[in-house]
Amino acid sequence: MISKTYTCSLQGVDAILVEIEVDLSSGLPSFNMVGLPDNIVRESKDRVKTAIHNSGYPFPRERITVNLAPAHIKKEGAGYDLPIAVGILAALGLVDPSRAQEAILVGELALDGRVKPITGCLSMAILARNDGYKELLLPSENAMEAAVIEEVAVLPVTHLSQVLEHFSARATIAPFVPSKDQDPPSNAIADMDFEEVKGQEQTKRGLEVAAAGAHNLIMIGPPGAGKTMLAQRIAGILPHLSFEESLETTKIFSVAGHLKNQPLMTMRPFRSPHHTISEAGLIGGGSVPRPGEVSLAHNGVLFLDELPEFRRNVLDLLRQPLEDGRVTIARAAISLTYPCRFMLIAAMNPCPCGYAGDAHRPCSCTANQVQRYRSRISGPILDRIDLHIEVPAVKYQDLHTDAPSETSQAIRARIMATREIQLERFAQDLIYSNAQMKPRHIKKHCPLDGPCKSLLERAINQLGLSARAYHRILKVSRTIADLDGENRIAPHHLLEAIQYRTLDRRMF
Repeated sequence: MISKTYTCSLQGVDAILVEIEVDLSSGLPSFNMVGLPDNIVRESKDRVKTAIHNSGYPFPRERITVNLAPAHIKKEGAGYDLPIAVGILAALGLVDPSRAQEAILVGELALDGRVKPITGCLSMAILARNDGYKELLLPSENAMEAAVIEEVAVLPVTHLSQVLEHFSARATIAPFVPSKDQDPPSNAIADMDFEEVKGQEQTKRGLEVAAAGAHNLIMIGPPGAGKTMLAQRIAGILPHLSFEESLETTKIFSVAGHLKNQPLMTMRPFRSPHHTISEAGLIGGGSVPRPGEVSLAHNGVLFLDELPEFRRNVLDLLRQPLEDGRVTIARAAISLTYPCRFMLIAAMNPCPCGYAGDAHRPCSCTANQVQRYRSRISGPILDRIDLHIEVPAVKYQDLHTDAPSETSQAIRARIMATREIQLERFAQDLIYSNAQMKPRHIKKHCPLDGPCKSLLERAINQLGLSARAYHRILKVSRTIADLDGENRIAPHHLLEAIQYRTLDRRMF
């Protein structure tokens, strides 16, 4: 007898439907699995057999053949245990096969029949909705994240026997209903306020411009100037995620196994990897491909502290993500694409000792040491950073002033108003901020009058800026004009944008 069940396989951050066929035929007892299973899926034979025995059900003594279709896609992970076990018991006649085919099943089995959690359940719930399945049976620990998709009945299970009772109509599993009174998880980064930052008004202005247009930014300053402190507070002035952005971000965290008992992410992610990170850790990949830090920062902030300390080959891998908003992991058998539209915030010292140009502490570095240090960041990477901001050491009078600093809430209100202007401007273009403008958008939305053209021409010629830097200046000028509520770019908007190209003037 042949039975069928359905489950999901993850391809990147999306799920695809997998049909599991189980055939019991005469012959010597054996358990064969076909359809490109990986080692973890092959090992499910022992988990499934033992779980069925320990749950009090008979295991067939015939020849068992399990086919995972489509056969050309590699099957990975332990989520196939539950649908394979149900398929075997359906082939024995212990489960109504028609009922089992109406649902999608996912879950790893323990040896005693318990159903253990897996990753990527949100993507699987989206697939179940899109393909018209009404029920999704999954581990109870994953029910909260899958229940975000309201069109699918999410049935939480804790044991194999529950599933069999449900499909045999002897008992019913109640759909999971999320609590509407559940408090959102605390976010220490988002709770940090600009009110706590003393001085650094020019730097705060640059961060506001960057956040208003989702521009990439680098801060250059001595140790202790507050670069990390300022970067951590950017998350508190960014707009909340829209529902579509929240789904995209939550899917990535779910696939990566970083979703911490929350149904949906509402705060923009803030990722701050250490400078010793590997290529696969930053971009993604590995023997079993997983999203990297650039994808975990999707729709949020990627903060790279001590930028020159990152290996140059690792930094150069950021070129495609910064330009295209996605990263492609190519392998011999498969090619996966992960989204990674993030706002890059970087910080660095001006030299190895950190005090080049400081008026009070002398620099101990030689000219060659400074040049080698700064050359660790390639020109193409700097071209893709919109704003270069100098962060001076904090003065004593700024630290002890009683004058109140502006709160993150006040800054965020201006940024929200500016983002609304951009959403209205690009409503037909499928982009969400000035930083995402392509040349055709720049030509349409960043026209310059005569004085602005002359000003920009002098800046380009004197600084030797690239074509990419030219476009970056226009994008930042557009954002500054939006913050001022003006339709046209004025010379003072252009001048402020040009002054944010510090590294073009002094370092390269």
